[in-house]
Amino acid sequence: MPSLPSSCLRWLLPALTLLSGCVAQRQLPYLQSPGYSASSAVAVANARPSYRIQPNDVLSVRVQSPQPEFNELFNVADARAMMNSDPGAMFLSGYSVSEDGQIALPTVGALKVAGLDVMAAQALVQQRVSGFVRGANVVVKLLSFKVTVLGEVRNPGRYFVYNGQASVLEGLGLAGDLTEYGNRQNVKLIRQTPTGSQVVLLNLTDPALLGSPYYYLLPNDALYVEPLRARAARANANNLGLAFAGISAVVLLLSFLKSN
Repeated sequence: MPSLPSSCLRWLLPALTLLSGCVAQRQLPYLQSPGYSASSAVAVANARPSYRIQPNDVLSVRVQSPQPEFNELFNVADARAMMNSDPGAMFLSGYSVSEDGQIALPTVGALKVAGLDVMAAQALVQQRVSGFVRGANVVVKLLSFKVTVLGEVRNPGRYFVYNGQASVLEGLGLAGDLTEYGNRQNVKLIRQTPTGSQVVLLNLTDPALLGSPYYYLLPNDALYVEPLRARAARANANNLGLAFAGISAVVLLLSFLKSN
């Protein structure tokens, strides 16, 4: 049986290792299902979760009425900061929920909003402000809707959501999507609950994700994308390539010195 030349053997192992670091095409698409086609639309029912306000949340309270002097009294949030989406400015100018679940409004006093959703909190503030401001219209928004995305994504970090609702796919989109080495079948969702941290594994390739109760993100959620094994294999292949290149250079140098 003929043997391979030594020059071939020198590069065979790194080449095989490099191939083992490749990512198969079937691992990349999201929501894989043969039932999806361009000619038919698939509707998936999924009720959006209702977030309950918690201590340390930050709310924006805007009052509109025919009495501008009263509007300015309540509207402490900086409109320019809102337009520029400056989280620091919004935090300083918003109404922070205290540890006992209350916000302190001028003239109105303390209101307990923890445990309410945003619409219920708005109705409560509307009721109390109407006792002081004639013809008032109140709008309450949650300023502290932020999510953290880590792991094998293009731009990991913390992101603020300003539309009041975001899905898992939108959260990953804020971080620039997964890299080709992100494990789409094992994404960890870490959610803070009154009893502690909850960890849920999500499979982005499974269309059942659209109907999952964890499809929609809640404030302070964190997503962690695990790397595929191919990531480590690719890194090892690069290291092996450098090592074999160095060994080859040494062997060539020794052979040159020996021949001379």
